[in-house]
Amino acid sequence: MNARLKVFALLEAQGVPASEADNLVAALEAGAVAGAQCQVVELDGMAPASPGALFADGWDDGVKAVGEALVGIVDRESSRRGGRSAGAAELAVHIADVRQRERADLVRLEKFVRESVLPRTHPHTTARRRVLEALGEAGGLCTARTRNADGDVIVCTLDARHYDPDDKPPFRDGKPGGWHKTDASIWNDSGAACIPHVAL
Repeated sequence: MNARLKVFALLEAQGVPASEADNLVAALEAGAVAGAQCQVVELDGMAPASPGALFADGWDDGVKAVGEALVGIVDRESSRRGGRSAGAAELAVHIADVRQRERADLVRLEKFVRESVLPRTHPHTTARRRVLEALGEAGGLCTARTRNADGDVIVCTLDARHYDPDDKPPFRDGKPGGWHKTDASIWNDSGAACIPHVAL
């Protein structure tokens, strides 16, 4: 079942229509059984010599019975499925089930992040910005960025359109004024490594 679902997923990813995928997989499955039947019928007359004629007759009868059973399997499956594999329908059900579980997991995760993680972050910090980005709610934040002394890219965590180059920050108490701020870093748009909010 897992192998069949994987084949259908690969065929679907390549744009193969479901009906064509059904026919392909049904043909492969029938071919596999027919291939096994071919190997079984080759055992006819191949009974070990030592047990005697009675054993050999039983052996050959057994080979024929197994061969006929395998042919019957192909016929029944082909008739039951109308010549098609049930794989496309199985895949659709499987994918729907997986997506439903994924959605439920995402709802639980979002609830946890919103109720437990977000309240523990401080305003205007990188940690809060990352949580808001994960929730898809960082659209109202400034997009200005620069590089710190270590060469790391840092992004402003203040609200969009806050910037005022004339409103200089009093560095000692950490208030950003109108400049950009990320945690302890405060900068304006004049540096060569800066991408100002107003340009984005």
